[in-house]
Amino acid sequence: MALTLYWGSGSPFSWRVQLALEHKGLEYESQLLHFDKQEHQSPQMLKLNPRGRVPVLKDGDYVVFESVAILYFLDLKYPQQPIFGSSPEEAGVIMRVICEFQAYAEPSLIKITSAVFAGKVADGIEELTDAMHVVAREARTIEGRLSKEPWIVGTGYSATDMVIFPWIQLLRRALDRPAAAELGARFLPMERNYPALARWIGRIEALPGYERTYPPHWRHT
Repeated sequence: MALTLYWGSGSPFSWRVQLALEHKGLEYESQLLHFDKQEHQSPQMLKLNPRGRVPVLKDGDYVVFESVAILYFLDLKYPQQPIFGSSPEEAGVIMRVICEFQAYAEPSLIKITSAVFAGKVADGIEELTDAMHVVAREARTIEGRLSKEPWIVGTGYSATDMVIFPWIQLLRRALDRPAAAELGARFLPMERNYPALARWIGRIEALPGYERTYPPHWRHT
């Protein structure tokens, strides 16, 4: 098998690559690494990615890391079921929206989810509240897009959806915790506050192969 994916359960960066692999119908060897055992920092992994992070994709002797770079590589190498659009113009919009999300939403999402899962919400509630305002603003922008089209960019499932979806799911999981109730009050339930986003989540969950991408440790906790 030519493709091998090294990934971590619950990592939104890993999840987006799994979504792409399933969408393209590509067979790959799955190498699940356990964060609690620091397997992503092992000597073997540091040879593949000196930064010691996942995901990492091997295609034969070629190694690529950083999740959006992996998505781009996959689309050029395996163009069936394209995820960066069918024209340069569409690709430009897809990449632009990904860059916007990474620049304006992702830092706040990391701040919120890290604090919740570390049990440190009370220690920085004001800063986290500000971060939730940022996330809510970006979510409203995405909601506006999804109120007009079934997918975030245009009429097709794309890399933009794959990049953003895991973060929305991770945020929902974090805000469901009792300690985060105050933070999530204006975000959840999504069906009421962001109905187009909620419908979009349902569309992705109904895609073929989605169940294979679902973080395994989430099924037990």
